[in-house]
Amino acid sequence: MKNNKLIIAVCVLCLLINSICVCGQETKSSEQVPTIFIVGDSTASNGPDKGWGSHLGKYFDTAKIKIINRAIGGRSSRTYQSEGTWEMILPQLKPGDYVLLQFGHNDIGPINTEFVSRASLPGLGEETEEIDIDNRFVKKHEVVHTYGWYMRKYITDTKAKGATPIVLSVTVRNIWENGKVERGLGEYRKWAEDVAREMKITFVDAATIIADEYEKLGQEKVKEYFPQDHTHTTPEAADLNARLIASGLRNILGDYLSEQGKHLPQNQSNTQQESKEVDTAGWAAREQPKPDPNLPTLFIIGDSTVKANQGNGEMKQWGWGAPIAFYFDRTKINVENHALGGMSSRTFQTNGMWDRVLAAIKPGDFVIMQFGHNDEGALNDNRRARGTVKGSGDETEEIDNILTGKHEVVHTYGWYIKKYITDAKAKGASSIVCSMIPRNNWKNGKLDRVSETYGKWSAEAAEAEGALFIDLNSLIADHYEKEGQTKVTATYFEKGEGTHTNAAGAELNARCVIEGLKIHKDYPLSKYLSSRADTIN
Repeated sequence: MKNNKLIIAVCVLCLLINSICVCGQETKSSEQVPTIFIVGDSTASNGPDKGWGSHLGKYFDTAKIKIINRAIGGRSSRTYQSEGTWEMILPQLKPGDYVLLQFGHNDIGPINTEFVSRASLPGLGEETEEIDIDNRFVKKHEVVHTYGWYMRKYITDTKAKGATPIVLSVTVRNIWENGKVERGLGEYRKWAEDVAREMKITFVDAATIIADEYEKLGQEKVKEYFPQDHTHTTPEAADLNARLIASGLRNILGDYLSEQGKHLPQNQSNTQQESKEVDTAGWAAREQPKPDPNLPTLFIIGDSTVKANQGNGEMKQWGWGAPIAFYFDRTKINVENHALGGMSSRTFQTNGMWDRVLAAIKPGDFVIMQFGHNDEGALNDNRRARGTVKGSGDETEEIDNILTGKHEVVHTYGWYIKKYITDAKAKGASSIVCSMIPRNNWKNGKLDRVSETYGKWSAEAAEAEGALFIDLNSLIADHYEKEGQTKVTATYFEKGEGTHTNAAGAELNARCVIEGLKIHKDYPLSKYLSSRADTIN
């Protein structure tokens, strides 16, 4: 009997030790995964289940990313900071985390009363108002700033911790006029978007997404969602808002979605917002994984519209070769961007860049290429001798290159493209040819296209050598023309720039490349796409 008791005791002890070890492993794993912090008011946290932040976790794989809802009812962009809540969150932030910022509902109202002192100054500027007498509510002297000032501080503080801020516009109130629901709480939807654009981070237009859905459901149905007042919802509506917000986060957080989240419909109104306002920290500042020699590699070659340029101490111009990497599963394929500014299809070869890429190519790899912008230049001058002979045939022109001092036979644009394809094929790799991105040149509301020049010659070269062709020029131009010249100029290009895109333009262009690839869903490269690519139809 004693022996039996001893055996039982040992077994129990082993189970306890094993449990402790397992718990320790889980804790360590939990600390390593990124966290989404929700920072906002009662529309995100109103009891256990009446705010959208209480439901967001259903749509994310919590084994890959944690959700921590730190929204507090009654708080504005001002009081969430002035009361010290934000200062308590900051030490918890680590590189790789995300912070969802949504304020506005409580930023309206009195700045200082005996009952509530929470409003911020309207607008985005640097105006301040010093409360002459002590804040009647919190009993202390205070300098009140604008809504924009407080939002910029959240963003700056978040970035300083290596985390990624994401601005959300406010949720929608149950206020209707002529069958249309209120969108944006006065100017707060616009101000949230303006702050995100100014700070160059992702903006999720929750107000527009939710309003679109409410108007589909109709005023009578939506009325059931607001039994208390016109701002706070039922648990059912909170879950609906969470689903819609999760769909709006797909572009940047698609890799972390749960199975339920992956099947959410893509909301087109928000796709436009996300393509406009890109969190460059989401792909530009993120450390790239080291190439795995055991995996296939996608090599990207091209000019400055594919590779980012440096300007005035910060990135002003971006190429699509940066964001496109995050549309591929990096555990299955390496992505290396070897594009270089100023190169044409000719000089990328004659200057030796292609030889270095070719030496690294192995069987099973892929090469995606886009040239053309610099092929239009002079064949031979004392500044840049980089132009190619027009066409895709075998015509040549002999020159004594002024820059290199060497005799050179210059071929057609198509000839150089075909050489990339045949060289890659000889190494066992497959090629994808893209027509060049469009410039911001318009006539009578239509964008200039290259369908009869470099687009045509790209297609002819690809067809001649059996490579995949993506008419990137047309795909992007179609998107631009839907939005119109004024919006495209303001959204996708830095002021005065007509060729190189900003971060938002690079993201849109990358998505168009993936859109073109998905047209050919059976093409071998398609099997390496990440879940983020599921957001592209």
